[in-house]
Amino acid sequence: MSIAEFADRLEPVFDQAVETGNDDELFASGYLRGHFDLVVAQLELAGENDPDALWDALDAALLKTRDELNPQDQTHVQNMLARLKASA
Repeated sequence: MSIAEFADRLEPVFDQAVETGNDDELFASGYLRGHFDLVVAQLELAGENDPDALWDALDAALLKTRDELNPQDQTHVQNMLARLKASA
């Protein structure tokens, strides 16, 4: 399975947050989605097909940008990330 196919399987998690989430979940979903899509594209360009590489790269990307968010928003993003990982 390619990284793109793996990422496509996780789309419903983002969609559900948009459809039924509160404002915090909607924010976290949008924020994480931007990082998620960028990481997927980078891994595809690198020819990577290991889903574990997605989680590692996404964790690294979020770590680099953690100063962008206040602690409460960081918690919301981490909760959304946990939801994604649980759906994988």
